[in-house]
Amino acid sequence: MKPRRRLLALAALAASLASCRVDSTAPAHQNLVEDWRDEVIYQVIVDRFANGDPNNDQGVRPGDLGQYQGGDWQGIIDHLDYIVELGVTALWISPVVRNVESDAGFAGYHGYWTQDFGGTNPHFGDLAKLRELVERCHDRDVKVILDVVTNHVGQLFYYDINRNGVPDDSTYGSGWEGFDYDGDGDVDDADRAQDPVWVVSEYDPPYDPDGVQAFTSLGGSGPAPMTWIYMPEVNRVPPLPEEFQDLDWYHGRGRVTDWGDSIPVEQNDQLLTGDFPGGLKDLKTELPEVREALVRVFGQWITDVDFDGFRIDTLKHVEHGFWQTFCPAIREHAASEGKENFLMFGEAFDGRDEELAAFTREGELDSVFYFSQKFQVFDDVLKWGAGTRKIEELWTARFERYGATPQPGGIGVPPSRALVNFIDNHDIPRFLYDRPDVPALHSALFLLLTEDGIPCIYYGTEQGFSGGNDPANREVLWETGFDTTGETFALIRDMNLLRRSLAPLRRGDLAVRWSSDRTGEEQDAGIFAFERTYEGETALVVLNVHDTRTSSTSATEMGGGDMATAFPGGTRLVDVSPMGSGETFTVAADGSLSVPVGPRRGRVLVTEGVAEALRAP
Repeated sequence: MKPRRRLLALAALAASLASCRVDSTAPAHQNLVEDWRDEVIYQVIVDRFANGDPNNDQGVRPGDLGQYQGGDWQGIIDHLDYIVELGVTALWISPVVRNVESDAGFAGYHGYWTQDFGGTNPHFGDLAKLRELVERCHDRDVKVILDVVTNHVGQLFYYDINRNGVPDDSTYGSGWEGFDYDGDGDVDDADRAQDPVWVVSEYDPPYDPDGVQAFTSLGGSGPAPMTWIYMPEVNRVPPLPEEFQDLDWYHGRGRVTDWGDSIPVEQNDQLLTGDFPGGLKDLKTELPEVREALVRVFGQWITDVDFDGFRIDTLKHVEHGFWQTFCPAIREHAASEGKENFLMFGEAFDGRDEELAAFTREGELDSVFYFSQKFQVFDDVLKWGAGTRKIEELWTARFERYGATPQPGGIGVPPSRALVNFIDNHDIPRFLYDRPDVPALHSALFLLLTEDGIPCIYYGTEQGFSGGNDPANREVLWETGFDTTGETFALIRDMNLLRRSLAPLRRGDLAVRWSSDRTGEEQDAGIFAFERTYEGETALVVLNVHDTRTSSTSATEMGGGDMATAFPGGTRLVDVSPMGSGETFTVAADGSLSVPVGPRRGRVLVTEGVAEALRAP
């Protein structure tokens, strides 16, 4: 789109949003964020956090994690003290829109099966209750981030492949034909395997670049009709608003089967136009009218409820041109409502750092989930003990790949400095699932809460949850009694307090001072150290990810050489980490320093003056 046309389109979108219905009960909007790096995000699946209102418990099946468990917005309101005590400052809640109730034996408790973009999920409460939740959070200086889905709707239509007028599973293939497929002169089991019978679900058929085709026993029969489903008992009915009922708004190509991990995302037509597995119908987000509708419905949620940011689902299934329209338009609308620092970050489930970075191009998102760090650092290094040099290498590449300047009209921080760091979430097994090692988890949390960027903690991590893949990693939190006495809860709380008190841990520039390839018994095995500096104040972070090192404690030295620092010789540094014991270290005349750190421990070193100020009441 040419620049002038694009500006006109954005102006039209803004005008359209401004003309939306005026709601006299809508909240007064507040801009609560100065710098998103000051915040700590806490991810909550609403259905799993707390049950505050038994009147909306329809369809609840306690203990069956594939079904509704009863959590709601009132439950979060009732337990805001728990959230505040943990020290987190931003609450990311799962989608609030009305969903398909159930599909293939599972419930839509998670919120990703949209049926009505403008309606609230009755399992969680009504619009008034959602507004109350956000207002109560804002009263406690807790920001609220809404999870949104722009890529697809729920499984609301089927492909009538056999043209019989009802959704069903169709069987194709004639079975055993008795041919010598491999030409070896013998008709055997190898040949039999070449002529199978296969079953195709009309709800979720495999991808076809030409669109899902109808097929009968006589052969091809043209494009398969896309037919809306009418099952009101499970809210499986055509989508709302009504404009989304235009079948020309959907690609109709069937389920993604080839994720194309060896090619760039933007060259993968399946990812961009295929239905998300589970029959979630892919929107034609390249159409201007679809883009306008999505901007309108999600802009209205900002108007109606006063959210502070969006977490956006399935980024890599939507073309970049969409984000270059959607993000500026949403920022403009948010600013018109008084939300100048409205955050937009998203999920591109991909371990390739370059692919994640692509979504932070100019005009697109403020940030993305740092999946490459999840796999390469929190898994490879913090969980399994790979050399810490891997951390430095990934962090160095960050400034070459991610946006180096803030997005126009965005949060005022470059994407390279605002990546959302996480250890686990609702789409991957929890850290403790395959490594039930609490000290290892604690070392990961230590890094999460001292590194550059915006930390995100998945609910239940503070309680030592250890579930595997979905739905096992979506446990019920209220069964813990909201205990605040556990060692993991205490570590997160205390690290958040330190982070809040020490500006360099939030906003400081970062320089790696020590990393190592070694994982055995060498002196620096497992050591990683970096300095963070902000407005003339520096904090030195030293972490040891080694499990044991029986010979001696790891340290920032190797072969007689100590770690270089930015501190002048003679500076006395005090360990203020919750993992430490207040020890003091003196920087050598040449600015070097050897810092011993026990297995799975960490230190945060600051000057004596800063340490004294931190201890002051």
